[in-house]
Amino acid sequence: MATSAQTTKGSVRIGGLSCASCVAKVEKTLLGLNGVNSASVNLVTGWASIEYLPLLINIDKIKEQITTIGYQPLDFKEVEKKEHPDFLPKKFLISLLLTLPIWGLMHSGHASLQFLMATPVQFWIGAQFYKGTYTALRQKTSDMNTLIAVSTSAAYFYSVFNTFFGDVSLIYYDTSATIITLILMGKTLEERSRKKASEAVLALIEMQPKTAHLFTNGEEKDVPIADIKPGQHLRVKPGEKIPVDGAVLDGYSSVDESMMTGEGIPVEKKTGDHLICGTQNQTGGLTIVALQVGQKTSLSQMIRMVEAASSEKPALAKLADQVASLFVPVVFAIASVSFLIWLLWGPSLSEAMLVAVSVLIVACPCAIGLATPMSVMVGIGKGAQLGVLIRNGEALAKGEKIDTILFDKTGTLTKGKPSVINQVDSTVLFYAASAECGSEHPLALSVIKAAKEKEILLASPEHFAAIPGGGISARVSGKDILVGTAKWLAENGAPCSEFEKEADGFSREGKTTLFVAVNRVCVGVIAIADTIKEEAARVVSQLRKMGLSVHLVTGDRIEVGQAIGQKCGIAHLTSGALPAQKVALIKALQEQGARVAMVGDGINDAPALAQADWGIAMGAGADIAMAASDITLVGGNLNGVTTAISLSKAALRNMKQNLFFAFIYNLFLIPVAAGVLYPLVNIKLSPIMASMAMTISSICVTTNALRLQKFKPELNGSQAQR
Repeated sequence: MATSAQTTKGSVRIGGLSCASCVAKVEKTLLGLNGVNSASVNLVTGWASIEYLPLLINIDKIKEQITTIGYQPLDFKEVEKKEHPDFLPKKFLISLLLTLPIWGLMHSGHASLQFLMATPVQFWIGAQFYKGTYTALRQKTSDMNTLIAVSTSAAYFYSVFNTFFGDVSLIYYDTSATIITLILMGKTLEERSRKKASEAVLALIEMQPKTAHLFTNGEEKDVPIADIKPGQHLRVKPGEKIPVDGAVLDGYSSVDESMMTGEGIPVEKKTGDHLICGTQNQTGGLTIVALQVGQKTSLSQMIRMVEAASSEKPALAKLADQVASLFVPVVFAIASVSFLIWLLWGPSLSEAMLVAVSVLIVACPCAIGLATPMSVMVGIGKGAQLGVLIRNGEALAKGEKIDTILFDKTGTLTKGKPSVINQVDSTVLFYAASAECGSEHPLALSVIKAAKEKEILLASPEHFAAIPGGGISARVSGKDILVGTAKWLAENGAPCSEFEKEADGFSREGKTTLFVAVNRVCVGVIAIADTIKEEAARVVSQLRKMGLSVHLVTGDRIEVGQAIGQKCGIAHLTSGALPAQKVALIKALQEQGARVAMVGDGINDAPALAQADWGIAMGAGADIAMAASDITLVGGNLNGVTTAISLSKAALRNMKQNLFFAFIYNLFLIPVAAGVLYPLVNIKLSPIMASMAMTISSICVTTNALRLQKFKPELNGSQAQR
């Protein structure tokens, strides 16, 4: 076994996975390769996370082995083409359109017409189940595909026999077609959720600049990013993305680093300051030196973090597949034994065959197949009504065990936009906002917004000038106006000692302060900060009453985090956290046994949202954050956090009830169908009775799932009606 220092980690997206046995086969195969230390395959996302020794094996050889055993390694762009075909929902629709008339013809005597409609459903629509059964047999195992294929085939072929050679009153085309249609509906929903799992990585890849302006010997030329080497000099123009991790050699500008820090206020950059790949240059041109390029940039590392977190296995086991692997051989054995017993001691061969078919039909996986998907569909639908968008059934169920929740600050607990938060004299606000009309800086926009909210009519500034790191100067209505830091105003003959005590109080709370001077006389101070959402403190209180440990993790300064945490009632604080540090914190909590939820909205939160056991993204946030999350809160209302947790608990309980009923139904009725009770009470099930029993079981499961429509979110920490 190689040491961790000698190994490297990689991720491969695999197409063609359909069940737990597929996952086991791929993992077993990969672990058998010389040089592979560990392999974990996620059935839902299709990602395989592999730790291997590069001296003995590489990713290309690993992909070759995956192909050899019948699965497809996919590149990022191939995911869309191969893993999520557009024809799947079309096949479901065709299956539904063929199945509905069969129900209408059940008692009409038109057996041949039912045969014509059921046949394409069985062998074209249901082909994937036969293929899955063949794959399982090659692995000497069985799964849900086997159960579906065997039971629908029993109903179908028995119906075919009776259509052309037997009693046309004993046909069960409705049973075979309905099972396939309902299972295919669940597959369609599953494929849609899988598609979303890849969007986070694809979106991050799109953020990487494709070319850079290489600056050598006084000349500038465009070159591909892949050709850039550490130490080379690059030019970055206003509005362009920083192409690599580097440092400023010359120039001054504001850079939007929200994709890494989550903070909306741009950072001023001057000679010597560090720059991050993918961040957005705004106001000025820069000459930079490349430090980290290619796979070593911060953005590339973020991509790998999302990949790694996405490839980890989900917490919820595929219970139906696990049970089916044992259930199918048992059903076959019971059907075979029943056939032999009734053949030897029963009245006829026909009677023996009816008993065996009854066993297979009553054991059909309709209730088992519906148990979880119905709860999932109703739960997800109810969540959508309440403003909580849930990625898939796995995400719906995982929230039930969450005991620790982490909140990002900007755009999550706060509104994400800087605003003037102190009372400012209207005259002072008039001069400051009028002067700032020449600037597009976020702080300037917040001052202008505050003036407009007070319906102050602004004047057009003259002789506007922005001083990097200091402030702005302008002439407004014949007066010289300065807006900026206390130090800069003092250097320009406008000391602000009268207002510095007030400003110090704002600074201790993490607020940004701007001083305003008119004709070199300081007339006031403006405090600007991101404001807390109205529901934040109430939601945190509810979460604590529900028994959750609540944390605040932010890329902002510690004093800002402390001020926000105190107002929201959050005691656990981590400040100055970049994406990797957020992921490390979540991993540390998970290693301590915590089940962690992460609530965030920014691009910088995407790795943490993916690493968390449960990722919750604000609907008003970045698309990448939503793609990496399990839950999206429409409009960014924090009340959705408690709603999501309560709904998860209700839905998981409903799933367990359905699965329990479905399995108990089979355990009880299979012996009845086999004729075990016949010697005692003269009771056995005919195929039609078995079909009716199966239908009733499906109705019971569906009715129980529909109870989730009455779900009401938790209110004030107390459990509402479920």
